[in-house]
Amino acid sequence: MTGVLFDLDGTLADTALDLGYVLNILRERHGLPPLPAAVIRPYASHGTPGLLHIGFGLSPQDAPFAALRADFLDLYQRHLSTHTRLFPGIDALLQELDARGLPWGVVTNKPERFTLPLMEQLGLMKRAASIVGGDTCAHAKPHPEPMLHACRELNVAPENCLYLGDAERDVAAARAANMRALIAAYGYLGADDEPDTWNADGSIDHPAQLLA
Repeated sequence: MTGVLFDLDGTLADTALDLGYVLNILRERHGLPPLPAAVIRPYASHGTPGLLHIGFGLSPQDAPFAALRADFLDLYQRHLSTHTRLFPGIDALLQELDARGLPWGVVTNKPERFTLPLMEQLGLMKRAASIVGGDTCAHAKPHPEPMLHACRELNVAPENCLYLGDAERDVAAARAANMRALIAAYGYLGADDEPDTWNADGSIDHPAQLLA
């Protein structure tokens, strides 16, 4: 492996507290009690569809969904890093990759309007060799296009690149791009997830294990 790519939410950064914070602000506005962080956490990697489903029982086909989604995203933009931090061990891992001269980047389905300022606020904007948001390319994960785009920016062949993510679509995207895939078991896996069926190359319980 000569390059490493990461998912953002639930893999590189623990964003669930800010996503939950914003979701509970919206629930309060609609006269609903706050949801516990433990209930919200497994949905943090599933974008606004997952969060608004757990928060309001809505799907994208429901009439109120679009307006609630707009409100959620406006609020979230103000609270990108109020509580968000890198997962323990990630900074040390990135420092080691830098020391070994291995380029790394981020491929996420989070839109650029959130991804780029969050990476800046986390101090990673200038360190990453590639940052690909959900709307950087014409397609998002599980399509391979954003993965291949990132590999070109890393100047690494896909078969020599490793992708670490915490959702089934992460593994599917890596496989479609002919990349190795590891599951971040420390991320936002939910009770309904079946990572053993995702066809990954393995899983890790702590970022430091990636170096092996």
